[in-house]
Amino acid sequence: MNRMNKAFTLVEILIVVIILGILAAIVIPQFTQASNDARDSAITSNLQTIRSAMALYRVQHGDKFPDAASFVTQMTSKTNADGTTTGTPTLGPYLPSIPANPVTGVNTVATGTTAAPGAANGGWYYQTTGATDAASNIYANDTGKTSSGVDHKTL
Repeated sequence: MNRMNKAFTLVEILIVVIILGILAAIVIPQFTQASNDARDSAITSNLQTIRSAMALYRVQHGDKFPDAASFVTQMTSKTNADGTTTGTPTLGPYLPSIPANPVTGVNTVATGTTAAPGAANGGWYYQTTGATDAASNIYANDTGKTSSGVDHKTL
């Protein structure tokens, strides 16, 4: 009785599983790093978009930044030269909507006069010390870091 077995042995299957495990251990960290790099690029891109819109607002509104209290409205709606939205505004909108922070998925904007606090679940942080202050800026309001170790809140 010389039968040919056409099945795999347990040792052959174990060898294949071990090889696949080694390959997965090599490849998965590379995908994770690529995902982190994409998230960092998305934060940088969103910040550049918002900052460009803020610069345009400032040019069209007599060198004044959006008010902290009505930042979202002034950036996403038509406004008058004085920043109000009453009557028939002709300027803007500067953004269709506030983009979400890719790390937290939140598109809210917190405001204040100090550097970005880095909330664990925040969206963006609009720092201003006055409507005409050249230091007014917007930052990512999360506790994440880029792959090179830079805090998102300092980008």
